[in-house]
Amino acid sequence: MPKVNKDKHIELLDKKWKQLIGPKSIVIAILISIPIMILTTFITILLINIVSTISFKEFGINKNSIKISINVIGIASVFFMVIIHELIHLIFIPNFKKSDKIVIGFSLFGGYVYSEEVIAKSRYILISITPYIIISIISPLVLGVLGLLNPIIKFLILVNAIASSVDILNFLLILFQVPSDAYLTSNGMTTYWKNA
Repeated sequence: MPKVNKDKHIELLDKKWKQLIGPKSIVIAILISIPIMILTTFITILLINIVSTISFKEFGINKNSIKISINVIGIASVFFMVIIHELIHLIFIPNFKKSDKIVIGFSLFGGYVYSEEVIAKSRYILISITPYIIISIISPLVLGVLGLLNPIIKFLILVNAIASSVDILNFLLILFQVPSDAYLTSNGMTTYWKNA
C-alpha cells in the first residue's frame, strides 16, 4: 500500500478537501473491524443455512478435536478468492482500464486495490461493499440453490465475509461522515472528501 505523500496531503487540505476520520493503519483497522467480522460471518452463515447445511464438523471441528488440513489446493483457493475479491473492487472504479492512479497489490494482510482517482460517494460505497455482496451474500444463495456448496466453497465464502470487514468499516465511515453529494480521493491510508 502506498505511503501518505506529505506534500499531497498539504495540497489536498489547501484545496479544501477534508480528511476522513478513521484508522491510521491496517492493523488498527482490522482490530476495530472485529465486531464487523463477527456480524458479516454470522449473516453469511445464516444465508448458507437457508440453502444448505453448515456445521463445524465440515471444517474439521468437533467436540473432542480440531483437525486442520492445509494443502496446496487450499492455499491456492484462498489466494484465488483474494484475487477475485480485489478484481471486483477494481472493476467498479471509474475508468480503471485507463487510470494511472490505481495500484493493485498484496501485503502481509492480503490483497488491496488502491486508487487516487476522485470518486463520487455513491460509487465509492459501491466499490467498498460489492465484493462482500457478490461473494458472501449472492454466491452462497445461488450456489446453494444449484447444489454446488461444498465445504471448500463454504470456507472460501466465509473467509471472504471475514476479510470484507475492513471494507464494511470503510463503508460505514464514509456513510456517516461524508455528505451524499461529495467526492472522495485517497493518499496512502488516508481518505479525503470534498463537496461537489
